[in-house]
Amino acid sequence: MKAFCGVFVLWLILDGVVGQLAPHLEILPLQSVQRKPVGKSLMLTCRPSVPDVNLVSDLQWKDGQNMTVLPKPLGQQPPPMYTEVLPGDQNLALFIPVLTDTMAGTYYCSASYANTELMVQSVRIETYVAITWKDAPENQYPILGSDYVVKCEVTARPSPSIDWLRNGDPIKTGDRYVVRTHGLLIRNVEESDDGVYTCRAAVIQTGELVERNIRVEVQIKPQIYGLPQILETVEGQSFSTFCNATGKPVPEFTWVKSIDQRNVANADRFIVNSITGQMNILTVDKEDYGHYTCIAKNAAGVSEAKTLLDVVIRPRIYELWNTTVAVKVEGQLLCKATGRPPPIITFRRWGSKEELVPGPQPNDDRIVLEQTFDDERGESSGTMRISDVNRTDDGLYECVARNKGESAFKVGHIAVEYPPTFDYMKTLPPVFSWEERPVNLSCLAEGIPNATIEWRLNERLVTDLYDRNLQVQGSGPRSDLIVTPVDNRYYTAYKCIASNRLGRAEHTMQLKLAQIPGALPQAIPRIVTATSITFDIIAPPVELGMPITAYSVQYIRELDRDWNFAFNRTWSPDSPYIVEGLMPQTTYNFRFAARNLVGLGQWSAYRLQSTPRRSEPEPPRLLHNPIDDGETEDGAEPIVMSPYADHFEVRWSVPPDNGERIDFYQLKYCPGMKINGQFQESGDLCITRDIHVSEATTFDMSSLQAGTYYRTELRAHNAIGFSEPSSLMIKTARGGDIVLRKEDPILSSVAIIAIAVGGVLLLLILMDLICWRCFNIGLFATIRQSGNKSSPSRDIDDDNKFSSLYGWRFPLPYCSSSLVKEPSPSPLPSPSSLKMGLTPPKLTPLDDTESQPLNNAAANGGIKFQPSSVDYDGTMTYSRSGELIGRNSAV
Repeated sequence: MKAFCGVFVLWLILDGVVGQLAPHLEILPLQSVQRKPVGKSLMLTCRPSVPDVNLVSDLQWKDGQNMTVLPKPLGQQPPPMYTEVLPGDQNLALFIPVLTDTMAGTYYCSASYANTELMVQSVRIETYVAITWKDAPENQYPILGSDYVVKCEVTARPSPSIDWLRNGDPIKTGDRYVVRTHGLLIRNVEESDDGVYTCRAAVIQTGELVERNIRVEVQIKPQIYGLPQILETVEGQSFSTFCNATGKPVPEFTWVKSIDQRNVANADRFIVNSITGQMNILTVDKEDYGHYTCIAKNAAGVSEAKTLLDVVIRPRIYELWNTTVAVKVEGQLLCKATGRPPPIITFRRWGSKEELVPGPQPNDDRIVLEQTFDDERGESSGTMRISDVNRTDDGLYECVARNKGESAFKVGHIAVEYPPTFDYMKTLPPVFSWEERPVNLSCLAEGIPNATIEWRLNERLVTDLYDRNLQVQGSGPRSDLIVTPVDNRYYTAYKCIASNRLGRAEHTMQLKLAQIPGALPQAIPRIVTATSITFDIIAPPVELGMPITAYSVQYIRELDRDWNFAFNRTWSPDSPYIVEGLMPQTTYNFRFAARNLVGLGQWSAYRLQSTPRRSEPEPPRLLHNPIDDGETEDGAEPIVMSPYADHFEVRWSVPPDNGERIDFYQLKYCPGMKINGQFQESGDLCITRDIHVSEATTFDMSSLQAGTYYRTELRAHNAIGFSEPSSLMIKTARGGDIVLRKEDPILSSVAIIAIAVGGVLLLLILMDLICWRCFNIGLFATIRQSGNKSSPSRDIDDDNKFSSLYGWRFPLPYCSSSLVKEPSPSPLPSPSSLKMGLTPPKLTPLDDTESQPLNNAAANGGIKFQPSSVDYDGTMTYSRSGELIGRNSAV
């Protein structure tokens, strides 16, 4: 038995070897069954396995219907299957580009070898459908709050099984998640359902497993919020508003005007941002009024909201008429205006901010404000009624129309008519005249309409008197009566009568004879030094309208009894009454007189006064005002705060020198500190400076320490010694407040230009002088020739110069050339140079009598004035002989 089995195995082996050595065909791949998915491509190769491939013929492929598969035609579209000879050893390949279900079956490869042996080999093709995603988008968007099926539709043969995963974890079917044939149902989608879902398909028969990740993003419908029902804007201004909405994804915005469903983004003057929802109107027009719809839209849905754009139209006043009303009747001012909403109208006096309130006014119930409104037409009116009108109601009134847009203004006038009145003339002084000087009695009547004026004297019309000394000019509202009082009859009362259609008024004007001032009650020495005396003068009684224009003083030494040798001073009433240039240790006799427009009054207020001996100067007066720095205690020395941290400028006035010229000033300043409210100076740090008189009465204390107290002492010095010190406590500013001073340039641009112009003028003058001297031509020659033709008067009218200069210095309304014939005293301008230490002037004899005023005596020739003049430098007065008394005096 064992021998039989061994022989059988050997036979099988030999049979296989012989079979392999016999001619045959091989189909590659070698598997007899080829299982391929539908839609895939397939290539099967038929290869002869023979000793000599050249003996192989009729190599071909046949399909399952035993139809020969033809080769691929050249230049044509390839058929569903075709054959192709591969290079080398006559291999024939079967190509199926796209495998379909109908192509399943048995395919044969056949050939003949040496034309004697037929070779055939078969292969079976089986097809199946692979897993294919039919409807399974990778991004899906459910809407919040709705039921949604996550799509995952799969095709395969055999049929696949489907399961789901979320974020890598299996999903269990329950109330919210249900696996269906074509997807996963999610009930009542929530925002938390966002995530990555995995749809997994498997075919057990083929072992195929395919997964698809689907990203699920929950979308939210837009929801507009915060849009007011009414939006307000003002005509002519710009406007901007926002439409806010929630939603996922972010919605896009559109604004539509409801009345014509127009997208305003395409309209003029409108700009819409579709991302932010902002709508801008560059310039609002009244036609923009209406409802607007904001539309917010995204992939989840659409939301709309309406709002009313209320365009506020600015007020415009279109009617306001001026009115005229008489006193004691009712007057009104009507104002009309348009706008949306209808404006509120009120009134106020021009220049006042206080506006009327509706109804009677709290501070004046005569004035009532009435207001009316017409909402439909957008109009309103305001009426201001004034009962029992009086003169104070006359004036400009401003109508104010105001709404939410802004305010409009317009001014109207209420003219109040009233009878004539002379109220303002009742306080005027009488009119004065003397020496038959013509005077002007001016009568001005207030009244609307203008009044007509007539003049009466003793109840008779002046025009009916035919008196050439009474001339009437003008008949209203101003009239002037020019009176020439040739005798005392004309110094009386004149009546001015004004009348208009509303009434009549009278005013009496008095013409009086003017007198020279009376005697001065007293002149009291207030400050007496070795070389000067300051007086306090008590004025004599004066009449209203005839004020004192100057005070004069004469003084002589006590031993000189003759007033003809007196010195003279004249002051204006508002100047200090200072007599300077006196001699020390000398007794003087003084007398005083007052002057008005009529002349100089009688000499009076005689007084003997002695000057002390020569001595040290008076203390200089420091020109600084202390400032309370919050640190000064009661009774402590006041402090002057310096605006600078490193320097301080000390200023003072020149004191009386007491008979000896001041030659220099000594300034001492010491730093220190306050301890318990008391100043403690550092003596070793004191600085002393001598300041010459030729320098200005100022000194710059430099190199000071910031925030430090300094005690300053200033003394004046003359040949006799030092004056008492004038002290000053100063405190410098803190270090951070240092103010840098800019040094003055040597020459400014203006000075350079002035020098250049002066040089040109000087050159022209020199050239003209040369032409005059050499050729007798030019400007100087012309002046010389004209001067020789007529000899000018060398006797200048001193009185006219005196009066002219005085009128310039004192421009008073009663100093008229038509009224005043006698010249008035006049001051001499102050000299520009400073005069110090002037020696007393020499006495000049006069032929005066004490019993008569100077002007009357001069008129009679009783006094022959020697020329005398006065120089005034602002602090001292210096007298010299050479001019008339009173002329060129310090005033």
